[in-house]
Amino acid sequence: MVNARRGSDEYLDQLAVSRILVADDEEEIRTLLSEVLTGEGYVVDTAATGPEVMDYATGGAGSMPDVILLDIGLKEADGVQLLQRLSEQGITIPVIMITGRTNANVVIKAMQMGAKEYLTKPFELDGVIAAVRRVLRSAHVQTTTEAQVPKADPLERIIGSSKKMVDIFKMIGQVARTPVTVLITGETGTGKELVAEALHNASDRRAGPLIKVNCPALPESLLESELFGHEKGAFTGALNQHKGRFEAANKGTIFLDEIGEMTLGTQSKLLRVLQEREFERVGSTAPVKVDVRVIAATNRDLWQEVQAGRFREDLYFRLNVIAIQMPPLRDRQEDISALVSHFLSKHRYSKAALPARISQEALDMLSAYDWPGNVRQLEHVIERAVVLSRGELIGPEQIQFRYERGRHLFDVEQKVQAGVPLEDLLHEVRREAVRTAMRLARGNHEAAARQLSIALEVLDKYIAEFEWTPVNAREASA
Repeated sequence: MVNARRGSDEYLDQLAVSRILVADDEEEIRTLLSEVLTGEGYVVDTAATGPEVMDYATGGAGSMPDVILLDIGLKEADGVQLLQRLSEQGITIPVIMITGRTNANVVIKAMQMGAKEYLTKPFELDGVIAAVRRVLRSAHVQTTTEAQVPKADPLERIIGSSKKMVDIFKMIGQVARTPVTVLITGETGTGKELVAEALHNASDRRAGPLIKVNCPALPESLLESELFGHEKGAFTGALNQHKGRFEAANKGTIFLDEIGEMTLGTQSKLLRVLQEREFERVGSTAPVKVDVRVIAATNRDLWQEVQAGRFREDLYFRLNVIAIQMPPLRDRQEDISALVSHFLSKHRYSKAALPARISQEALDMLSAYDWPGNVRQLEHVIERAVVLSRGELIGPEQIQFRYERGRHLFDVEQKVQAGVPLEDLLHEVRREAVRTAMRLARGNHEAAARQLSIALEVLDKYIAEFEWTPVNAREASA
C-alpha cells in the first residue's frame, strides 16, 4: 500500500493530522475507505446522507474535514447539488467526487462546480490514497500562497486519473530522488517534457537548474559545442570560451529531448559522459567533471533504431535504466473530460473571464476522436474553440480538428511480427472504426451505427466493451 505521507510530500507531516469525511450511501464502501485511510494515518468520519455531509462541512458535527470524498449518488441529495450548496455557503473544503457513472457530462459539471478530483467505481485503493494526497498537497499550497509563494508542484500540471497515469505518478515518486538515468518514451504530444519537469522538481536536485536540450533543433555541427562547450579559437567564430549545456546543468538535471535524432558520433561522446561523468570542451583536452542527472526522451522505438544501426546499443542500455512509457491519449480517453476542464480554465477568453463552458455534443466529439496529436493537440483544439465561442458555450461548430497528417495508423505487419493474437488485432480495428464513426457522426449513436451498417444495439455493445461511453447526442439534448 502506498503511504500518503512519504516521499515528496514530507512537508505534509508538519501539518496537523488531516481529517477525511467519507460520504457514500453504501455501507461497504464507507467501511472499506474508512479502514484504508485510517491505516494511512488520517482521522476519518463517515456520512450516508446529504444532510450529514452539510452538518460535517459546517462544523455542526464537530471538527470540519480537510477533504471530503463525496459519492455523486447520495440519498436525499445529488453530489453535484451538494457541491453547489457548499459553494453558495462559501465552504471551500476540497471535494473528491466518487461516482459509478462514466457520464462525461457529470464529471465536467462536478469539476466546474469545484470538485478537485474524481474517482470512478470500481476504484483501486492506491488511486484513492493518491487522490487524497494530491488534494491535500494542493490545499496546503493554496493556504500558504498568501504568506509566501511556494514553487508550483509540477505534478499538478500532469492531468489524469486513469490507471496508466496514476502508475506514472507512482513511478515518478519512486525514482525522483535517485540519480538514476530515466528514458521517457511516447508519441509526440503525450507530455514527456512535463514528466521530466516533475522528476526534476521532485528530486534532491531541484535547487539546481533544469536544462532542456531539443536535439533536433540544433544542427549537428553545433550540437557537440552546445552540449559540451568549446574553447576560444576552437573553430571559426569561436571568439570566447563557451560552457555547454552539461556544465550549465551541474548539480541539476539535463533533459535531452528527442535523443533518437542524435548522430552516432555525438552518441559516442554522450556515452562517455554517462559512464565517466566527464567530457572535454571542443578544442580542449582538459576533462571537465560534472554532477548531473540525465533524463532523455524520444518518440522513436530506440530498440528498433539499435537494430537498424542508427543508435548505439551500449548508449541505449545506459539511458534505459528506468523507462517511463507515456500512453497516447487514445489509450486513456477517460482522462479527456478532466483535460478539457483543465484547458478551459487555462485558456480563458480574457484574463478576467470565467472558464468557457462546453456542450455535451462537443464533448462527445472530443471523446470520439482518436487524437493523433495527443494532449498537445487537444489543448490547441480547446484554445481555438474558446476563441471561436468568445468564451461562451462551446458547441460542435467550434470544434475543429486540423491534425490529419500523422493520424494513428494500424500497422498490421508490425503487430503480426510482434505476435499480437488475431482476436486482439480485430478488437483494435473494431475500436478504431467505432471511434471514427462516432466522430464523423458528432456523437450521434444512430448515425454512427448507420455509418457502420450495424444495429444500434451492436454499437452500444461495442462501446460498453471498450469501456468508453460517450453520451448519446439525443440524450444530451433531452
